[in-house]
Formats: sequence, structure tokens, C-alpha cells
Amino acid sequence: MGKNRVRLNDKWFRIVGIPFISFMSHVIFFNENHMEEEEFSYWQIWLISVCEAIIVWEANRLVLLYFYNRYPHIRDSRQRITGLFLGCLLMTILVRYLNIWFYDQTLFWGYLFPPEGYWYNILIAVLYVMIFAGIYEGVFYFRQWKKTFAETEELKRENLQTELASLKAQINPHFLFNNLGSLTGLIMEDQHAAVVFVEELAAVYRYLLQANEKDLATLKEELRFADHYFHLLKIRFGEGILLKHSVDKASEEMHLPPLTLQLLLENAIKHNSVMPERPLLISIETRADGYLLVRNNRQKRNTLVVSDKTGLRNIRAKYRLMNKGEVTVEETDAFFEVAIPLIKTPI
Repeated sequence: MGKNRVRLNDKWFRIVGIPFISFMSHVIFFNENHMEEEEFSYWQIWLISVCEAIIVWEANRLVLLYFYNRYPHIRDSRQRITGLFLGCLLMTILVRYLNIWFYDQTLFWGYLFPPEGYWYNILIAVLYVMIFAGIYEGVFYFRQWKKTFAETEELKRENLQTELASLKAQINPHFLFNNLGSLTGLIMEDQHAAVVFVEELAAVYRYLLQANEKDLATLKEELRFADHYFHLLKIRFGEGILLKHSVDKASEEMHLPPLTLQLLLENAIKHNSVMPERPLLISIETRADGYLLVRNNRQKRNTLVVSDKTGLRNIRAKYRLMNKGEVTVEETDAFFEVAIPLIKTPI
């Protein structure tokens, strides 16, 4: 997913700010001692000040854009502000020095600037730049804070929707009927297996109820939950369903949104036939580029299943809100595969 470039909606700020700086600079720098020597009128000098202000403003605006795109998030504020301060300082010194050097080389004003004239011009320019860069940063920070707050609230809603959808699936009468039927059979045949089944069912519900308390879970936690959930499916479908995972140890401590694996397992069962003679094989494995792959063989059901793809849409929405990569889907006649970016550090 391409990174969105930061844009500065500062048209009116520039239209007002540049003439303001030019006027103030003109008032400060219009040297009455040189009035008789000047070849330019008062307003011609003001226009020259406007040109100087445009050059300084636009040069520093490029610095702002660079650091806003390099460090766009609230958590990056320290790096961004440090970069802006140093970048604008160096850019202003360079532009103003070259500007005055040009005047001296061409005798544009009819006289040479003394060394203190260089420092005076540069310091005044730096003062203006820091004030206006501070205004830019204040507006940018506020906008990013509003955006982050809105995304956080939306992410919470997505998490609650995921938990609700998962709970609805688990308290669905068919799900409860199937599991209670399996439990009844186990009690009659193997009491130890029945106890294990109840423990697995309890573990599934416990994880579901805790899922909304955090935005991310480790892959290790998700795999453990998937095993509990799959145990219930295995009792129900027997040899008609198989699950295997090949995950490297280093990836187990990486993160992904909670209930991601449960949604994908449920999605595979919903859209495929599950029969002992044609088992549904679901595999979970890690890829060298930091993605988790969940794949199943495709086995069309005899009856068409109507789906609005809520599970996949929900997973994609979470990654979009967290700005942590793109969830991709590859689908052929033989298999269906979802690639999930693993997140190195919690948000």
C-alpha cells in the first residue's frame, strides 16, 4: 500500500504571510542613511523584499514537507521537531547568505554589506522562519492528533465489531447445538475426552471475551487460540478437516489483531465443503518477508453461500487504521490464500 504524502493546505497562509514578512523586513531594513544613494524607490524596495521572502519561505517549506513525510505520526514528534529546527535553521542561513553575497558581488544596492550586516540579516530571517515554522508545526500537530484520535476510535469500533461477530458465531444455535451434541457423545463414550472438550470450549470463550481489551495479540497467543478453536472443529468434523502450521520461533513474538486467525478459519469452513473423503486442509505459515499466510484448498459446496466478506473487510480495515501494511488475497480454482502483515512492535 502506497504511503500517503502529506500536503500543506497553506495557500492563504502564504498569501498573507509572505507580504507581512516583506513589509516588516522592509520597515526594519529600510536604511534612511542610504535614501539618497538608493537607486530604488520605497515601493520598489518593498517588492524586492517580497521576492526575498518568497525564496526563503518556499525553501523552508520544502524542509517542512520533507520532515512531515518522513515523520508524519504523533509518536514521531520529537524527531520531526528536531529535524525541522535544524533543517530550517541551515536552510535559512544558506539562502540569506547567498542572497546577500549576490548583492555584494553585483553591487545591487550600490554598497557592500559589512560582516555584521550579514549576521543581522540572517538572524532576523531566522527569527521570522522559526515563528512561522512553529505555526506550521502547531497546525500540523493538531491535525495529526485529530486524525489519530479518529482512527483510534474507529479501530476500537472495528475491534468491538470483530468481537461481536465472533461471539455471535459462537452463540449461534447451530454452533451450540453441534458442540453440545459432540459433548453429549463424548460423555457417553470417553469422559476424559469430554473434560478436555469442555476445557477447550472454555478457553475459546475466555479468549473471545478478552479480545477487545487490546488492539494487538502476539502470533503465539493467536496460534494457541486457533488450536483451541480447531479442537472443537475437529470433534465436529473428524477427518474432514486438517490444520497445520509452520511458524518460525522469531515470528511468534510478532503481533497481529486479535481473532484474525479465528475469522480466517471460520471463513474457510463457511465457503468450502468438509468431508472425510475430501478433507479441508488449512495451513498457517510465516514468510521470510514478515507475512503470515493462511491458505486452504478450495472445495465448492453444493449450496451457494451468500457472504458479504465481513471478516476479511474487518481485518483489512484494522490494518488500514493502524497503517501497518496491506492484507492481500490470492484466489485460484485450487486454493484461497490470505497474506497478513506481522507487526514487529505494538502500536
